[in-house]
Amino acid sequence: MLKHTGRLKGNQRKVVVAYKVVPGEPENCICITTENLDADQHDTLMQTVESSSGQEAFEFATVMQRTRLPDGRNMLAAFHSQGKMVKLPTTSVEMTPDRNTTILLSELNEIIAQQRGVTVGDLAITDSSATQTQTQTQTQTQSNEPVTETVTDDNNVLSDDALAAKYRSDADRLFKEAKRLREQAEELSPTKKKKKTEEESA
Repeated sequence: MLKHTGRLKGNQRKVVVAYKVVPGEPENCICITTENLDADQHDTLMQTVESSSGQEAFEFATVMQRTRLPDGRNMLAAFHSQGKMVKLPTTSVEMTPDRNTTILLSELNEIIAQQRGVTVGDLAITDSSATQTQTQTQTQTQSNEPVTETVTDDNNVLSDDALAAKYRSDADRLFKEAKRLREQAEELSPTKKKKKTEEESA
């Protein structure tokens, strides 16, 4: 049995469920589409899922918060910033704990809630850092084309204006990072192009 693994009901694409329940939206979850990951990210993700801490966690995202990718970045933050985490209806996600078992996430949540004597909404993590990531994911992700094919119209898909704003924000961030790296490069080894040009003209 392997927890947190599933697939999209519509196209069978594999996912890892980071949050089974979104705070205030018990009918939605947040997933990672594994086929959109780089090879090293995919391997690290699946190793984390299969680890004892991954299997013991109720919500896999709590383990992602403590896991580093091969490049040193925090897994949860990196996947969020890259748009790898998407909000989906729990009725569109099938959990596949083994090859012979399939259950809709919506049904699984109902079973867990009944066992705990609470509502499905009560299953949502209320930790501040987790909630912040969930909220940001709801409003900033869902830009992966393979996933949006299965997302319903009422699932807060980004509008063109919002998507454009996100692209501008990303561009500004990358520009600042590029500028910082150039400054560091200059400190290590100042550009000699100007000096060389002056020598040639002499």
